[in-house]
Amino acid sequence: MVTARVWRTLTAVFLLAAVFGAFLGAAYAQSPLPVPALSGRVIDQTGTLDATQRQVLEAKLASFEQAKGSQIVVLMVPTTAPEDIASYANRVAATWKIGRKEVGDGVLVIVAKDDRKMRIEVAKALEGAVPDLAAARIIDNEMKPRFRNNDFAGGLGAATDQLIARINGEALPEVDNPGADKGVGGLLGDSDIDWGELGIFLFFGVIVVGRVLRSMLGNKLGPLVVGVGAGVIA
Repeated sequence: MVTARVWRTLTAVFLLAAVFGAFLGAAYAQSPLPVPALSGRVIDQTGTLDATQRQVLEAKLASFEQAKGSQIVVLMVPTTAPEDIASYANRVAATWKIGRKEVGDGVLVIVAKDDRKMRIEVAKALEGAVPDLAAARIIDNEMKPRFRNNDFAGGLGAATDQLIARINGEALPEVDNPGADKGVGGLLGDSDIDWGELGIFLFFGVIVVGRVLRSMLGNKLGPLVVGVGAGVIA
């Protein structure tokens, strides 16, 4: 009698533990690694690259983007768990939408340092310049050997050099405004402000405001106020 009761108790405990474990597993699986904000061309969440290394790599990628238009972004994370690196890279690429919107010429280089995994995601317009085999060779020949020696800056520098060389050989639409530094805004999209229309609006706005001020302040003070406003806008 006592033995049966003990067994029933143990069985209930094991069942509860199994259910609790399954619940935790499901909760963990439903909490993927967040996609970080696209704050630059080099995002290191591992603290591996020092300030100088980040600046050198960032400057190179910015210069390439200004000249060619295509965009390369480097992301380093400790791990992509619970996802594999391919799934996480796809999610990051879909969120960031790297590359010119009308061209689709972006490349994402992602490194999961603790997982010892690397991946290069290439947008459709660059699949001819950087096919899967070429991306794999860049990882194997440029990144892995240097990463093994803890030279992450060197590996990323060599990998991006190879990517830039390949993309420069691809026939792509020219840059609208070569030499202009878009900064992070170049990654996130251009402004849609039409400065010509804005100028016309302000010109007629000044005339209307002038008439209102003349009616309120009189013929002497009204023109003075409008003159200052027009001078500042010009």
